[in-house]
Amino acid sequence: MAAINRKRGTLVAATLAIGVFTQASAQDCNRACLEGMVDQYLDAVVVNQPSRVALASDVLFTENGQRLVIGDGLWNTMRAKGHYRLFVTDVPAGQVAFIGTIEEDHREPTQGTGALLALRLRVENHLITEVEQFVVRSEDGYKKVEAMSAPKPMYLQAVPERERMSRAALISTANKYFTGMQQNDGKGDYPFTADCNRIENGNQATNVATPAGQTRPDPKTSSVYSGQWSCKEQFESGLIHFVNRIRDRRFVAVDEERGLVFSFVFFDHSGGEWRNFETPAGRKVVAGPVQPWTWQIAELFKVENNQIRQIEAILERSPYGMNSGWSTWKQGMSDTARDVTME
Repeated sequence: MAAINRKRGTLVAATLAIGVFTQASAQDCNRACLEGMVDQYLDAVVVNQPSRVALASDVLFTENGQRLVIGDGLWNTMRAKGHYRLFVTDVPAGQVAFIGTIEEDHREPTQGTGALLALRLRVENHLITEVEQFVVRSEDGYKKVEAMSAPKPMYLQAVPERERMSRAALISTANKYFTGMQQNDGKGDYPFTADCNRIENGNQATNVATPAGQTRPDPKTSSVYSGQWSCKEQFESGLIHFVNRIRDRRFVAVDEERGLVFSFVFFDHSGGEWRNFETPAGRKVVAGPVQPWTWQIAELFKVENNQIRQIEAILERSPYGMNSGWSTWKQGMSDTARDVTME
């Protein structure tokens, strides 16, 4: 599969092929090495000089699900790294995933436009063989994530060795979030801790304080979904049924030491009959987008003792039914969980 690899002012022909992963070679790049690769890559993007980063000659690159050539897309517009940076570093697989803030060009040369970035790098023999990036161009999201300043300390804390979960168990627990939300009926397996919280584009999406003078909605009787509820209450309400398909569930990085799981996924809201459903208490509800709608999402989970404690995501609307660029059409439309590092 041929493509054109473009540096600034220069076109270089390259043949693209998926790099072969071997555990031994991947482990040569430890946590510091993999996270350093992210900075090396982003620094090269800022100046649009691919020669400044260790790229394999056959590197594969996508941005927002589209196959591009190195030097295109964000390479043309990114002007600075932001302050927020959260890593899921998967040393055995030679992969690192990242959520952070960036600045892009603005019409005024002295200003920048804020955006959110999810990035995955695959590293083999100290060369980047795969680059997957997802840019969410939300100024509001950028400001709110920047205001968070740094990741919650729990993301950086090592799980006691005797309490660490296996890679498969971490993915299985995280996937219950997607399974529980898809065609949500309020009766599934919802493995959330009591203090579970979810952040989306810097916005708190659970446990929001009840505004003064208002009454907190009751998840057992309300017909309207609420951000004031806990993670478990939202699922037990059965009011997310209109998310009828959660597909291309690609788990791309797992950090067993810290209990972190990073995924790329699509949420489909097909409209039509999917907007009409019944809650666990028997109430008839009409909810969800009227037209077909897909969210493209990068979602990170902190998992402890087989329960989800914290969720952080960035998301943006994409064309309905869109594919990630890393899956076959069949895989992209499937709701089967995939540990892509083992493929």
